[in-house]
Amino acid sequence: MTTVAEHAWAVRKQNFPAEMEFYAPGLKRWQTAEWIPSRPDRFRAVSVTGSACALQCDHCGAKVLEGMISVRSGENLFDVARSLAERGSEGILVSGGSTRKGGVPLAAHLRYVPRIKSELGMKVVVHCGVADERLAEAIAASGADAVMLDVIGADETIRDVYHLALKVEDFDRALALLAAQGLRIIPHIVLGLHYGTFLGEHRALEMVGGYPVSTLILVVLVPLVGTPMSHLPPPPTEDVIEFFETARLAMPETKINLGCARPMAGVKRTLDRAAIDLGLNGIAYPAEGAIEYARSKGLRPKLYEWCCSMSWAGDAGENLVEVKVGEAS
Repeated sequence: MTTVAEHAWAVRKQNFPAEMEFYAPGLKRWQTAEWIPSRPDRFRAVSVTGSACALQCDHCGAKVLEGMISVRSGENLFDVARSLAERGSEGILVSGGSTRKGGVPLAAHLRYVPRIKSELGMKVVVHCGVADERLAEAIAASGADAVMLDVIGADETIRDVYHLALKVEDFDRALALLAAQGLRIIPHIVLGLHYGTFLGEHRALEMVGGYPVSTLILVVLVPLVGTPMSHLPPPPTEDVIEFFETARLAMPETKINLGCARPMAGVKRTLDRAAIDLGLNGIAYPAEGAIEYARSKGLRPKLYEWCCSMSWAGDAGENLVEVKVGEAS
């Protein structure tokens, strides 16, 4: 009798080549014995709001913004991108803190995206938050390569964690607006977002499955020091692994990656192996041994110094960065 895990692996084999993608964007210092990235500036994150965020979500408290490059007073997004290009960057994530309505204030910055792409030859991915119609249209008009947003499937989490006066339907509407513009959509689902417990993740997965998304990114809550969740444990590992299975079977033909955020040490190794076993397509900042484990499963490792949201980049023959295992050691 076939187990659920075996079914998930079979679905992966049926729909995807025998490859496992690994990603190491220049968002933090990272290396393992298997892989030492050679160009940490190849992909960087830029905040259009600096370290400011109107929401101060309980899981983040704007801490994530602190590691991004800010668009400072007197600068514009093109200036920042040009400076990064001079240091070897080939792509940027344009993000920032949220407004009280749930969107990232990108509008004033999107007009620079065409120049960044044409003059600097850079890839541009934007993180929009809960987009309204006007923002969705502006992103499409800018020619951004892809758009990211978190998808939340529980009103309680939206209210208590994100401090937003919105409903699940507003996130569904944001997905619909982005899809209507023909944008390449990379939704994220944060597992355990409701104070380390699962609440709306399955509803979020159901919503995402209703749209033509490019890649689904799964990340796992990591309680951060200095936030209201700092004292909490991460979500149970078995619940996270079970969701990997559910996601693979629910979206059999969609790339699913395990993103940057997840607990460290032994839990990370367990989750990374499970992600490989259960048919996910990619892993950001893989745990020690994950690359060789993928090879042992008959998967050819492909290593990219890019954000895992850019798993579409090879679709048109643009194999942006591929490092053969062993060359980096």
